[in-house]
Amino acid sequence: MTGVIDISAVPASRADATAHVGVSPQPLLEVRDLSLSFATAKGALPITRNVNFTIAPGERVGLVGESGCGKTVTGLSLLRLLPPQSARIQGDILFNGTNLATLSPRRMRAVRGREIAMIFQEPMSALDPVFTVGDQISEAYRIHFPVSRAEGRERAIMALREVGIPAPERRCDEYPHQLSGGMRQRVMIAMALICKPKLLVADEPTTALDVTVQAQITDLLRSLSERTGTALIFITHDLGVVAETCTRMITMYAGEVVEDAPVDDVLTRPRHPYTSGLLRSLPGLSKRRGVLASIPGRVPSPSAMPAGCRFRARCSHAVASCAQNQPMVEIGNGRSARCWRAPELLLPGAVN
Repeated sequence: MTGVIDISAVPASRADATAHVGVSPQPLLEVRDLSLSFATAKGALPITRNVNFTIAPGERVGLVGESGCGKTVTGLSLLRLLPPQSARIQGDILFNGTNLATLSPRRMRAVRGREIAMIFQEPMSALDPVFTVGDQISEAYRIHFPVSRAEGRERAIMALREVGIPAPERRCDEYPHQLSGGMRQRVMIAMALICKPKLLVADEPTTALDVTVQAQITDLLRSLSERTGTALIFITHDLGVVAETCTRMITMYAGEVVEDAPVDDVLTRPRHPYTSGLLRSLPGLSKRRGVLASIPGRVPSPSAMPAGCRFRARCSHAVASCAQNQPMVEIGNGRSARCWRAPELLLPGAVN
């Protein structure tokens, strides 16, 4: 069930999950001080600021936060899919030691789909309605590998079979409108994985799907990651999905990373007040007729970000020093939070 965290469904430890795929201490992806702005008639509009995180090979990381916090544009920035005439990217995106932020468009096209792939939020908009799903999947393969059209079709059928679509030989010749929402999403996953990329960016792949299909898609992504060793960045606002799918959670607020921690740790003891507020707002299976907690106030506008901690106007733990710049504070055990008081605060989580 998504949206509700069932502690009985969450593994007691994620160590086995990462060890199963052979996670290396050498990061596959390292994002350093990534800042994004868009050109407007009134000047540059900053969207994200100094985003830093790493992804290890085979690791599954949830990127969470409210709508508009910068999750999707961060994912698009990794693949350089934002319009270059209006988007300005600063910082480094190191993938296997290569800085994607400085690659030429031709070299970047060789990376997209082959080394890093993306599942987009709405498959009906991402899939071309005038081509069969088989043609679209095989095209993704033939761009990177010199194979015949017949072999490309066979690869497409194999990819459809791997993502659990029944009768893949028949579905291969059907058009997107002939498939259900869940099948279209599986087609997107097949298209993303056909070249066996090292990193998969999934941008809210369960949006607009019913809970049964959501569970099937999340189970599919988790099992494919475990089986193939593909690292996964799961962009979502559904913390229940992150608890069931990911090994680590990165929380974003107002264009900044505010917490980075293993999923098990952050569920029981978040270190940033915003993460705690998100977790407490979830309905719990053990509570009946209770009042859901909420975070007061509103997210600040990108054109009027406050100085210091961007969350302090909504934070009940704010003190005078929160008006100063808040760096990420290392807490230990692979955890960090953008809060001066992170080491001392005892914040409630979702499974206390």
